[in-house]
Amino acid sequence: MRERLPVVDLFRSRTPLNTCSYLSAETSSLEYRVIPDLTAEIFQFLLERGWRRQGLSIFRPACPACRKCISLRVDVQNFRPTKSQRRALRRNEDVTVSVHPATVSERHMQLFNSWHADMHLRSGWTPQELTASDYFESFLSQDCNFGREFRYHREGKLVGVGLVDVVPEAASSVYFYHDPAWRSDSPGTFSALQEIEWVRQHGGKWLYLGYWITECPSMNYKNRFRPYETLAEYVGDDEEPSWSAPAE
Repeated sequence: MRERLPVVDLFRSRTPLNTCSYLSAETSSLEYRVIPDLTAEIFQFLLERGWRRQGLSIFRPACPACRKCISLRVDVQNFRPTKSQRRALRRNEDVTVSVHPATVSERHMQLFNSWHADMHLRSGWTPQELTASDYFESFLSQDCNFGREFRYHREGKLVGVGLVDVVPEAASSVYFYHDPAWRSDSPGTFSALQEIEWVRQHGGKWLYLGYWITECPSMNYKNRFRPYETLAEYVGDDEEPSWSAPAE
């Protein structure tokens, strides 16, 4: 059992009930907490209990009648790529990857906004164009030292950015966006493989892939990274989480 860490919230809140963005027949709500003195060690403690981070906010589902958002983490030390995942690696052999503290630039904004516009056309996402200030507030505003970005370059051009939180024994994949022209080479699969390998090389145990909804086709890729574990239920800070591998 891991030692319970002192987590002091500035405040906690829940969003009003709303139609779920992933399952239209369900009602959703999120619980938020703001933790001023957030460290990598405290955030690892929270990740183990199903919490995620975006900017200042730590959040997890708090839906009253649905438990379909399942926290999933990949066992990076025992991971072996599938045949299709190896194909994604081969298709991207000319892509270089580097890891840096998370930041924002004009190219970041061009890339993010072109990617989001493409998702609006393909998947009906709500139109959105962020400014650099919006981007900073959404992704970078938490004053912590464990946020990183994986930069993907092809022919010297930035074509993808993966935002990742790095904690002592793991990493959490936060957000990934890319040049729409890269789509045919499976950049999402490629980026997850790069994150898995980076965590493995740095001695970590897990890559947290966020929430997996088995009925949501856009999330089907998450359980293709095996072996993996899922969280049985969301528990309080004073309770021990229960993670387990699926029955074969």
